[in-house]
Amino acid sequence: MAMNNPSREKIKEVLDEAKTIAVIGLSPNPNRTSHMVSEAMQKAGYRIIPVNPQADSILGEKSYATLTDIPHPVDIVNVFRRSEFLKGIAEEFVQIECPVFWTQLNVVDEEVFNELTDAGYIVIMDRCIKVEHAILK
Repeated sequence: MAMNNPSREKIKEVLDEAKTIAVIGLSPNPNRTSHMVSEAMQKAGYRIIPVNPQADSILGEKSYATLTDIPHPVDIVNVFRRSEFLKGIAEEFVQIECPVFWTQLNVVDEEVFNELTDAGYIVIMDRCIKVEHAILK
């Protein structure tokens, strides 16, 4: 099965309904793309939950070592890790109650996409959440 992201209408609906975004690989370095994108989404009104075992807090929010360590629900998991890590991240993702698995530009694993889609999750790959938000708002 070919990887087809949801329609722009569905992505807009996802962004409109979401309030909390867990960001895997969020860097504390303000010059890194993950930091800039997450900061922009935070300024747009989303709560950003950093998932980075190397940091205590980023963007004023407590950082967690793993998704399963987050003690409250999240609406979107946004991944800033290389494609080869997606399989393990997806395995952890299905352990939490989150409807949306999103990967940033050039982060793609067609097998993970198909497995999560077949399991009923909304999967968006190879798209920048900040760009999508700006286009669709």
